[in-house]
Amino acid sequence: MTAYCGECSHKVMQSILFDKPGQQNTDACIELVQQYIKGHDAASVVVASTTGKTALSFHRALKGTSARLVVVTHSVGFKEKGKDEFDQDTRRFLIREDIPIYTGTILTHSLEKSLMDDSRGIYPGYIIANTLRRFGEGTKVAVEIVMEACDGGLVPEDAEVIAVAGTSHGADSVLLIKAKPSKRFLNLEILEILARPRGRGFN
Repeated sequence: MTAYCGECSHKVMQSILFDKPGQQNTDACIELVQQYIKGHDAASVVVASTTGKTALSFHRALKGTSARLVVVTHSVGFKEKGKDEFDQDTRRFLIREDIPIYTGTILTHSLEKSLMDDSRGIYPGYIIANTLRRFGEGTKVAVEIVMEACDGGLVPEDAEVIAVAGTSHGADSVLLIKAKPSKRFLNLEILEILARPRGRGFN
């Protein structure tokens, strides 16, 4: 629910604060996105999906609406050498359904992470990731996937897009973000936090 103040230039809105992070919040995130797109102009919904399960859930929920679904996966080899964690039958199905899928470098797990593992020390990308994690793992991932989708030409720069991500599995965070490619990360704007968990679920 959003209420506008007639005497000043701001609006009062409700957002969801989940008790704890995790995939048990996925259905509530889907319902929130469905409700949001009915009354707003966000044309794209960018969803993080490791195995394809979350992508399928959002595809079913948004089919027939005005929203354009974009799916962002882990990079191949992220978990183990040569492994694509995204289910291949799901990938083929979504491609047939004209759902764009971005599989590429996770921005905060790129060359810098390799240097960290090999040479120790800490680098800017990891500092950015851990700073965003103060708001939850889903917030960090939401920011990443919007930049990755923008880098891949799947969402236009400066578009207001809904980003959906989670903690480990499923969805527990929904943000409205003004899209920027990774090259212009410092110009990216988090416009609204529509849902997030209270805390990170671990120390």
